[in-house]
Amino acid sequence: MANLSIFKKATPEALDALKEELRVRKATKFILLFSMGSQFDHLIVQRLAKLGVYALVADPSSVKADDVKKANPAGIMLSGGPASVHDEPPPFDKKIFDLGIPLLGVCLGYQQWAKHIGAKVAPGKAREFGVHTLTLKKKDPLFKGVPSRSPVLQTHGDIIFPSKKLDVLGATDHSPVAAGRHKHLWGVQFHPEVTDTKFGEQMYANFCYNICNIKDPFPAHSVAKRKIEELKKTIGNGNVLIALSGGSDSSVVAHLLKRAMKGSGGKLIGVYIRGIDRPDDEAYVRKYFGKQKWIHVEVADATLQFLQALAGKTRMRDKRLAMRGVYKEILERRIADYDAQFIAQGTLYTDLRESGMGHATGARIAEIKVHHNTGIEFSVPELRPLEDMVKDSARDIGRDIGVPEDLLLRHPFPGPGLVVRIEGEVTADSLRIARTIDGIYIDELRKAKLYNTVWQAGAVVTRSEHTVSKGDDAGLGVVVALWAVWSVNGFTARSADLPHDFLDKVARRIANEVREVGAVVYRISDKPPATIEWG
Repeated sequence: MANLSIFKKATPEALDALKEELRVRKATKFILLFSMGSQFDHLIVQRLAKLGVYALVADPSSVKADDVKKANPAGIMLSGGPASVHDEPPPFDKKIFDLGIPLLGVCLGYQQWAKHIGAKVAPGKAREFGVHTLTLKKKDPLFKGVPSRSPVLQTHGDIIFPSKKLDVLGATDHSPVAAGRHKHLWGVQFHPEVTDTKFGEQMYANFCYNICNIKDPFPAHSVAKRKIEELKKTIGNGNVLIALSGGSDSSVVAHLLKRAMKGSGGKLIGVYIRGIDRPDDEAYVRKYFGKQKWIHVEVADATLQFLQALAGKTRMRDKRLAMRGVYKEILERRIADYDAQFIAQGTLYTDLRESGMGHATGARIAEIKVHHNTGIEFSVPELRPLEDMVKDSARDIGRDIGVPEDLLLRHPFPGPGLVVRIEGEVTADSLRIARTIDGIYIDELRKAKLYNTVWQAGAVVTRSEHTVSKGDDAGLGVVVALWAVWSVNGFTARSADLPHDFLDKVARRIANEVREVGAVVYRISDKPPATIEWG
């Protein structure tokens, strides 16, 4: 995998590259963002880009105070991360805190400088995961235009305690210093970069424009146009194989390739892999790509191969790894069949980050789950034009280049498919049950006009059994768990409060139409602490 651009040391080459980057952007100032391993750090880059501010990502394990002085950023940010300032403090030169450059620490980044100045940082009596209310305590440039009370997304166990060295700017229920300041150091215990923090963009704008005095934000440009030009230059007149799923991400990539390959003489081949897919995925591929002249579509039925590879596997991670082998085998065979010089995938930054990849810094990155489309070594170069995008920004690119809205608004679906919606071993029977209950659930969401009001919904075949009484007989049936979430980009999500009468109707349909089902339940957990998919 090609690493995302990282500032590791202020070498003459790195400083020249930075100078050129600013010249192209017609900007003179930038933010130096230390990536401390958070799932959200790239969202900070995107938030700042939306504001027209360039964020150069820095490696905390190698960049020292002297490097920072040579680079001369207008401001510094430290992202959050999975580490703790007590048990495993991430690598970072603490002299950077004393440079006098405006600095904003987010979550872990805030805890790091708070501990540095002598404030107490320790585990709180209650952890804070999810959306809480921030109450501002005093006026500060960081919160100009932000109401005295507003929702913020928090995900932390340690808290910062009041100190004479800290100005308390804001608090939440369990964080007495949820926002604080010490001279040129600002910190927030929550995540302004996620959409759940309602005024997060305003806070970042205040930090960049008012505190760091960035007055020349770079002009907006067409991301889609840039990506098409990059693809055109890379591909030349070569053939490209793309893994099509019927979802929004691979559809956007297909349309980017359509434009990039126009008139090149190269062929675009789409491969749809059947076996662990949703009931209507194939129909969407056939409808929107099957009859197009600019792409040849093949459907590969790998059901038996998937079942053989998954036999005996019960842990989610083992199943994810097992299905990747089949996924690669199918695509490699088609690469050879069609003499493809490149393979393309709809890989998002979210996929990379949750797989423990992303910005290649010395900070530890948590591997949350292995995605089907990351870290695979294909026999030909891989094209991932959306690897720096999240779901919402990828959809924006799709709209810009004319991808049908019907494809863009489809609920996200994991690459491992129904494998992660089946607890325990995947068998022909459990696969049939999973596909049937998913079809019923999505069908009813569409009928009730609820499908487009939620970001994603799913049904899980659990390993739990429930006593059943159907007719005059009794026995045991499997428990099915339904869930639905509201989100924008998949980094965070909130449980969707679906109407009870709707859930009642879905539960009755599933119990009546799928004889193996004994009970239906509804999951109400947010992300964090849970992930969106079951496994």
